[in-house]
Amino acid sequence: MNIVVFTGAGISAESGLGTFRDADGLWEKYRIEDVCTHEAWERNPQLCVDFYNARRRDTLAAQPNAAHIAIAQLQEAFPDTRIITQNIDDLHERAGARNVVHLHGDIRMLRSSINETATVPLEGWEQHYGDRHPDGSLLRPYIVFFGEGVPYFETACNITATADLMLVVGTSLNVYPAASLLRFAPTTTPIYFIDPGEPLFDQNDLRIHHIRKKATEGVPPLVDKLCNHLPL
Repeated sequence: MNIVVFTGAGISAESGLGTFRDADGLWEKYRIEDVCTHEAWERNPQLCVDFYNARRRDTLAAQPNAAHIAIAQLQEAFPDTRIITQNIDDLHERAGARNVVHLHGDIRMLRSSINETATVPLEGWEQHYGDRHPDGSLLRPYIVFFGEGVPYFETACNITATADLMLVVGTSLNVYPAASLLRFAPTTTPIYFIDPGEPLFDQNDLRIHHIRKKATEGVPPLVDKLCNHLPL
């Protein structure tokens, strides 16, 4: 069975990582225009580097939670399971997941300033501004800034189109194009949406089963049923 898991900020929030869009989120403390646009990078790259160094330090201090671990276990039980995330942290990988598609970048990587998919790993949490990619360009955080294209969105759409079952965890579906990913699931594919809020999906879509729980409460029991071939 091809299972696709699509995760958002809600799953990482339970590991203590600050979200960007909540009432007390990071965008309440920083201006998007100052740290998350190409213009910001051109205007004050050191501020961008400092901002993402802090995010990276937070990521390294955080630990995968029960939902991350359950999703990795699901992938072990169903090797064709694919994981797509809007999150820039590596908590899925540290929980044991493989081949995670990061739509919005990966905080543990740096990228070329001229090639959006030319990435290099970063040891530790600190990027030093001025370091260069092998292609000669300045290294920048591997983050999809506002206004930039999402390089792996087509890949994510193709993965979603193969889903026999889809789990959507901890996302409000506010950020596009990622929020449109559900549209690419086959019309016969059941979708289990695990989020305590009111995500922006079509309430008349009978494929979607909304489990109003946090990720750590809703994901492990669902994965346990799948792994034991029990009715959902």
